[in-house]
Amino acid sequence: MPAPPPPDDDARRHPRSRSRARTGAGGDRSGRSTAGRGPEPPRHEAIAAALRRAITEGRYPVGATLPSEAELAAAHGASRGTVRQAVAALLAEGLVGSRQGARRVVLSTTPSQSFTELRSFAQWARAGGRTAGGLVLSSSRGTARAEEAGLLQVPPGAPVLHVLRLRTLDGDPVLLERTVYAEWIAPAVEALPDDCESVTERLRRDEGLVFAHGEHHIDAVAAGTADADHLRVRRGSPLLRVRRTTTTAEGRPVETSDDRYRPGSVVFTVRNSTQTNPLTRTHA
Repeated sequence: MPAPPPPDDDARRHPRSRSRARTGAGGDRSGRSTAGRGPEPPRHEAIAAALRRAITEGRYPVGATLPSEAELAAAHGASRGTVRQAVAALLAEGLVGSRQGARRVVLSTTPSQSFTELRSFAQWARAGGRTAGGLVLSSSRGTARAEEAGLLQVPPGAPVLHVLRLRTLDGDPVLLERTVYAEWIAPAVEALPDDCESVTERLRRDEGLVFAHGEHHIDAVAAGTADADHLRVRRGSPLLRVRRTTTTAEGRPVETSDDRYRPGSVVFTVRNSTQTNPLTRTHA
């Protein structure tokens, strides 16, 4: 069994994105210099980052077992409770699964996102100890096409806001969002900075808007020219597409989006049973 991974120095700091999605060079969004500062993340996030890196780099291949909580605690100089929090993050991502004795089994080398709860991209990334970034590539007022109008529950041709946004994980492009916002929320979205990390969280904080319900349709598409350029893949490469529509608690549509993920960047999971099954099959 491989030895426990050493504490990850990079994981002890908030990594800054290598793209414009986070900040400009040498400063934060307010323009202040960020040289020499940056709070360390919680201890369990640093440990989770080190374990995640060990898994994705193959030190713990699929089917291998992680060291015990006691061994990880000793290796990282942390309490078993802190290690338990770190392992819980890997469980949530689908990287590790059930125990074999006192050890967890590695199930995958790619973090996953569950559809059993509605979380923003940034919330999911932070839960896994990753750094999410975002950058608006284009934003324009327009009119709703027939399909968009139906999803947003407005008449065809109604005013809407179209936004093309690139999302990153630890500075690497992983997701291209083509989002259409209903007119009633468009001014609040336009007021956000282009590099806003989480539109969902900012709208909740600034406008009291809660994204309460979501419907997702998953399929695969070939990368077009814009997809290939922004996600750094070959034109025609297969992309995982999630078409989603979110509404308020009262059922008022907020947005509908076509989200395209770079291959190998994320895995979605659906856990079901004979009592409950959130997944349905439909014809393409």
